[in-house]
Amino acid sequence: MSHTVVTTTTTTTSSSGEGFLNLGYTRSVQGLLKIAQVVALLIAFLCVHCARGWTDFSAFRYFEVVTLWFLIAFLIFYLMYVFRLQSKIPCINWTMMEFLHYGVGTILVFIASIVAAVKSGGVSELEAGSAFGFIATFLLAVSLWTSYKVTCGSQPTSASV
Repeated sequence: MSHTVVTTTTTTTSSSGEGFLNLGYTRSVQGLLKIAQVVALLIAFLCVHCARGWTDFSAFRYFEVVTLWFLIAFLIFYLMYVFRLQSKIPCINWTMMEFLHYGVGTILVFIASIVAAVKSGGVSELEAGSAFGFIATFLLAVSLWTSYKVTCGSQPTSASV
């Protein structure tokens, strides 16, 4: 009786130190989350900015400022990782800076979305803007959680005796 043995060998190559662009980041979970955050924040900003019939001028200006600020911040982070710029400035802890931006962004976008939802006054554009603000808040919270796991690592949950 004859036996056939099949051996499969896989080879993985890493291009982390090669090239100008880090195209692998664009397909990673963090990269896709950043793209989704930027798109959700852009749609939220445009919905509120193009709406007519604002019921509370200062509330929606606050929403616009917060969404636009974090849209630009996360777009800069995305481009920084794609073009490998974080390796050019090693004196800054980019992971911790990104974690802090996620934390502050999650809180401020959530507050802005609540305010926009309460003050929308039945205007559908403003309601859509606040809905996309809540979607962006969820995406920011997911990124905050994944960034926390990377930044802080796994901590022991019980003391050894």
